Amino acid sequence: MTTASPTQKVLIANRGEIAVRVIRACAEAGYTSVAVYADQDADALHVRLADEAVGLGGSTAAETYLSVDALLAAARRSGATAVHPGYGFLSESAGFARAVEDAGLVWIGPTPESIDALGDKMTARRIAQQVGAPLAAGTDEPLAGPAEAVAFAEEHGLPIAIKAAFGGGGRGLKVVRELSEVAGAFDAATREAVAAFGRGECFVERFLESPRHIEVQVLGDGLGGVVVVGDRDCSMQRRNQKLIEEAPAPGLSVEQRARFHDAARSICGEVQYRGAGTVEFLLAADGTISFLEVNTRLQVEHPVTEEVTGTDLVCEQFRIAFGEGPSFVETPTPVGHAFEFRINAEDPGRGFLPSPGRVDRLRIPGGPGVRWDSGIEEGDVVQSAFDSMIAKLIVHADSRDAAIVRARRALRELTVDGPATVIPFDVMALDEQAFATATFAVHTQWIEKALLPKLETQSRPAAVPESVLQRFPVEIDGRRVMLGIPAGLLSGLGHPVDPAAAAPTTDPSELRSPVPGTLVRWLVDDGAEVTEGEPVAVLDAMKMETTVNAHRTGTLSHRAEVAEMVSADQVFGLIG
Repeated sequence: MTTASPTQKVLIANRGEIAVRVIRACAEAGYTSVAVYADQDADALHVRLADEAVGLGGSTAAETYLSVDALLAAARRSGATAVHPGYGFLSESAGFARAVEDAGLVWIGPTPESIDALGDKMTARRIAQQVGAPLAAGTDEPLAGPAEAVAFAEEHGLPIAIKAAFGGGGRGLKVVRELSEVAGAFDAATREAVAAFGRGECFVERFLESPRHIEVQVLGDGLGGVVVVGDRDCSMQRRNQKLIEEAPAPGLSVEQRARFHDAARSICGEVQYRGAGTVEFLLAADGTISFLEVNTRLQVEHPVTEEVTGTDLVCEQFRIAFGEGPSFVETPTPVGHAFEFRINAEDPGRGFLPSPGRVDRLRIPGGPGVRWDSGIEEGDVVQSAFDSMIAKLIVHADSRDAAIVRARRALRELTVDGPATVIPFDVMALDEQAFATATFAVHTQWIEKALLPKLETQSRPAAVPESVLQRFPVEIDGRRVMLGIPAGLLSGLGHPVDPAAAAPTTDPSELRSPVPGTLVRWLVDDGAEVTEGEPVAVLDAMKMETTVNAHRTGTLSHRAEVAEMVSADQVFGLIG
């Protein structure tokens, strides 16, 4: 293994909040940090904070943060010695890990072999079976098509969960409760998985209704030694994506906690796991425990474990990757309780629709036990091409009750003007008895069942033009270099705005996009009759599929092609 030294230069193959988190850890470790960026991220916070920054030359995830070639080229240009993948994007790609190591760089993460074994959810299920971890009924091989998903549902009953084998973060996951919807859900899960992870293989398993989501943080030394750092509850979810997480997981018996920890340790030990990872489980109301998956990376919610254990998990990743091993071998005793609130640019009152836009005002809470991990500052733009999470508010106190009180205070102080955010939802959740009391009656579908009907819509922010760089060669001191300038700046030169221009008019027949995104497919043919409220199109917005319903009854006319980008409020169809 490579030995760490102050000359290490770490390229962070990511963006936003997690890139900022790793940059700060590099600074404290004495390493040089290298940021990478898509065109619209050229002035992002992670770019401003890093010691160096390299452009990836594109504006989509596929061209930039999901491009192995672009990332390795950036590593070569910067002289990086190691790569930290963050979470999401290529963080769980064995192919990327191999490419990094083949290039002679240190991969700050699990071995490619471990990622292959555990990142593939079907292989992970087989490993879990070998070590005796509890499992729900499911398939061990990828589904050949929607017909196999239907056959499984007919044999084992509903509800079922269709999952992307290489997915994560709730993407590529569809829960189905009606047999007639199984085939469509399989197709949607496959599309989401391809768009987010580059691979569309899916499997299916029985879905435990209204379970809690429990996960265990581990560190592996790569030699078979695995230490459990702690556990978390991540049951507060919408669209199968987490919103509020906490540590330690409340309300577990000593026996349940031991069973979670032992299973996680055994699963990761079986593959000689290296680095930070998370083993996830479902806990049904009747006490049934079922292994869910292993995330072979750092989790978004890692700060709550850090707060209650005094552990810097990114520092531990560095130590392990550079050959020093974890700094401890026994599970730390948790001190107090911590919550993490994902501050997403979404409107809960509109079903958590993404709400990209400029952050016009930002007031960050402070005081004892309050931590703010963010990828944006006041004046920055939440980009529509990427994830909707803009920051994380982490609160720690001596007990769960005290942490709830502190969280209420911190959320009252927090102000984000511009995009709609989930802050009003967070405030409401803290006052709900099911969440706030010691009985903790929350489960993974609780938000949709209990809170959505109570949420009010927020005003939609004004659309912000995408910041795309226009590149052209220039000569500087005899050297040819590529210069990138925001296209909006160039287009504005010599073209003053006409103050007498007429205000746009609206047509009641116009079908407008509720979010900026990509048109995935039309659900109704051009020229067909539709009724008000009928689903007519699917958009991919901020890595999630959003269904658009007809706003009135009439004849639908398509005004956009599949795979076309549409902006928020853009007319992409007519219903006459």
